[in-house]
Amino acid sequence: YDIDGIVIKVNDYGQQEELGFTAKSPRWAISYKYKAEQVETLFQSVSYQVGRTGAVTPVANLKPVLLAGTTVKRASLHNANEIERLDLREGDTVYVEKGGEIIPKVMGVNLLKRQPDAQPILYPLLCPVCGTPLVRKDGEAVHYCPNEDGCRPQIVGRMQHFIGRKAMDIEGMGDETIETFYRLGLLHNITDIYTLKDKQEELIQLERFGQKSIDNMIAGIEKSKEKPFEKVLFALGIRYVGETVAKKLALHFKTIDALMAASKEEIQSVYEIGERIAESVTEYFANGLHREQIERLRQHGLQLAVEEKEVEQLGDSLAGKSFVISGVFEQFSREELTALIESHGGKLLSSISGKLDYLVAGDKMGPSKLAKAEKLKIPIISEQELLQLIGS
Repeated sequence: YDIDGIVIKVNDYGQQEELGFTAKSPRWAISYKYKAEQVETLFQSVSYQVGRTGAVTPVANLKPVLLAGTTVKRASLHNANEIERLDLREGDTVYVEKGGEIIPKVMGVNLLKRQPDAQPILYPLLCPVCGTPLVRKDGEAVHYCPNEDGCRPQIVGRMQHFIGRKAMDIEGMGDETIETFYRLGLLHNITDIYTLKDKQEELIQLERFGQKSIDNMIAGIEKSKEKPFEKVLFALGIRYVGETVAKKLALHFKTIDALMAASKEEIQSVYEIGERIAESVTEYFANGLHREQIERLRQHGLQLAVEEKEVEQLGDSLAGKSFVISGVFEQFSREELTALIESHGGKLLSSISGKLDYLVAGDKMGPSKLAKAEKLKIPIISEQELLQLIGS
């Protein structure tokens, strides 16, 4: 069998016990990855995919080649910067490998085999699907199609994301179902999913949709209304808001109304939420169409607030106190420390300022944070001192 690496361990149980664990891994084991296999093949053309957020991703179409046990025909080129870095031209011979032995990527060009008349790749100015002029924000490598309400792959992609297992997890619906319903005009946006129960006469006329499958789908849609607020927030598909960020925002603001009313600065004050995420969230909720959809989701009975039982309080020994966590810790991961502080009434901040009460410092903490905390005379405590504050 092919393998992509090995794990090297200390071969003595006593020494393993003595070495112990960090918060994330054993000290007595380390992984070693082999250098990825690399092959040459012919680059034939570029096609462009539009994702649910409007991001346009260039994909290299390759002459089929066997690589790490599978035939590779396509490889991601990521963005315009990557095409420019590679100096990729039509008809080039390229080096391809699999990132992490899974995803094919173009690593470079064999310039010795380049044809003298090879033409450079010109990145499109218009969306390859809807023809809208592409935009590119300062400091970002990715081009976006801004036509989110009129560009088919964005509309369909958002609905597919919404029903996904990590989001609303609607049983009886899949990507193909969304494609079909959109093509037939049964769905136009995420809120229409909750109106399908009123369209059963139309659904029963469709091929491969019997009464049982329709009943299962409607039951799955109704059950999704029980999903907690953090899942709904993630399901909205806000750019840069993944599962972890959605959970942090939900627990901090407690309701969709509080989050919609929050300023960019207030969102950025949430622990580990940076400027880019805060800007994306405020832009999303500034869009009137998004607010209308949220109101319709509210009318359909979705959970748009954190239930009290979701925020389990173990005590109030840290009530009114604010913390910043920095570095690597022996006993806990940063996520565990965050949960510990919040469950005892404390608040996490994303940066050091005069308003901060404590800096919880671990190994490998950034020197700038330490210097700023010392300058502002903010108490710097270890994880053990934090436990003493809590009373554990």
